[in-house]
Amino acid sequence: MDNVLFERTVPAKAEENTRLIVQISCVATLGGFLFGFDSGVINGTVEGLSRTFQASSTVVGLVVASMLLGCALGAFFAGRVSDLWGRRAVLIISSVLFLLSALGAGAAGTALLFVAARVMGGFAVGAASVIAPAYIAEVAPARYRGRLATVQQIAIIGGLFCAFLSNYLLAKAAGASTDALWLNQAAWRWMFWMQVLPSSLFFVSLLFIPESPRYLVVRKRDVEAAEVLTRLYGVSKARTMLAEIGASLAHDRHRPRLSDLRDKVSGKIRPIVWVGVGLATFQQLVGINVVFYYGAVLWQAVGFSENDALLINVFSGALSIAACLVAVMLIDKVGRKPLLWIGSVGMAISLILVTVAFANAGMDANGKLALSHPMGTLALVAANVYVAFFNMSWGPVMWVMLGEMFPNQIRGSGLAVAGAAQWTSNFAITVSFPILLGGIGLAGAYGLYAAAAVVSVFFVQRYVHETRGKELEQMEG
Repeated sequence: MDNVLFERTVPAKAEENTRLIVQISCVATLGGFLFGFDSGVINGTVEGLSRTFQASSTVVGLVVASMLLGCALGAFFAGRVSDLWGRRAVLIISSVLFLLSALGAGAAGTALLFVAARVMGGFAVGAASVIAPAYIAEVAPARYRGRLATVQQIAIIGGLFCAFLSNYLLAKAAGASTDALWLNQAAWRWMFWMQVLPSSLFFVSLLFIPESPRYLVVRKRDVEAAEVLTRLYGVSKARTMLAEIGASLAHDRHRPRLSDLRDKVSGKIRPIVWVGVGLATFQQLVGINVVFYYGAVLWQAVGFSENDALLINVFSGALSIAACLVAVMLIDKVGRKPLLWIGSVGMAISLILVTVAFANAGMDANGKLALSHPMGTLALVAANVYVAFFNMSWGPVMWVMLGEMFPNQIRGSGLAVAGAAQWTSNFAITVSFPILLGGIGLAGAYGLYAAAAVVSVFFVQRYVHETRGKELEQMEG
């Protein structure tokens, strides 16, 4: 690139500014924290929603899953809008939606208003879920890009953990999630209002981070891209990176559009798009969000009290964070594909064991499922092993790969399609669980998730290609 591009850059160190890269990546991961909190907070409010809105189990399933419709739309439009307005702008919009959703869901007087607030939050979650890892991938160097992007999953699980812990403490303080707490409002309402604090922090923090340099180059704003790259990497490396980014787009540098996802020669959807959709879909078909959204209901269904069920969720959240730390340590050393494969095998085995435990459940005097001590122990241990395998593999690695696997020109469009597929699958799994529970039971439902985990082993082996150590300009479509 012409040296004139660097004459207007801000003062910068001669070498890579690792601290700044980590700091702005951490700001982006606050979106992941809110993604997790907004997803997990519903776990402790199901009983309150059911009583307040006098809803059947099917309606509750639809109410719980309503956010996911917004997630699918948010993920799809965020990818496209981020190509027009920028990654940072979309994250700022999502922070405002998180705040409004938290206030609205807690204050809702009718099921319709509650669903509207949750769909709004869904837009925010969907946007943050695809744009935050993409932003991190576009500012971080290849050698530790995976670790920084994996922090996104730690933030998601951290958000889930904080939601579970907040739900538990609020319910305990009130006596039950349906009992009144502060200002004579039910505890389940305060569970939603707790999200106001991290939402506000996310909004303010985003005002201090730069736009993605790769987005700026795609939009032909090379001078601004040079300024950002110089701040992040120093003048010498910034020159090289700007030239490489420009070269990767030189043959076809136009405004990104959905039609770019088709191969110009064959007219068919590019294979990399199908791989992205497959990764996004399998992450949900293994049933992980049944544990996140219905964990309290699940454990109460097999004999645990509400407080004990909520406490199990807290433990599962802590275990998930520990598993994500394993992924952070391994993802840039072992690679993405091996972690996915190991995770698929581990999830398949543990889900089969959970299915066996639930298949051997009996009925108590009240007509509810009851597990013997050995089967209860097996279910509890196997379920948490499953959560651990997911969070050291598919949980973080899928988001890392979606953020980095697409070439620069189609990254926004690819994320739009894959993100929408992920959240549509999430919706289908979530809304179907109460129906499956009443139809084929816990054993049948978990048997289906186990089958999906088995199939994912072969999907990873056949179709997923390693991206470890590659610069984004080396990604092929």
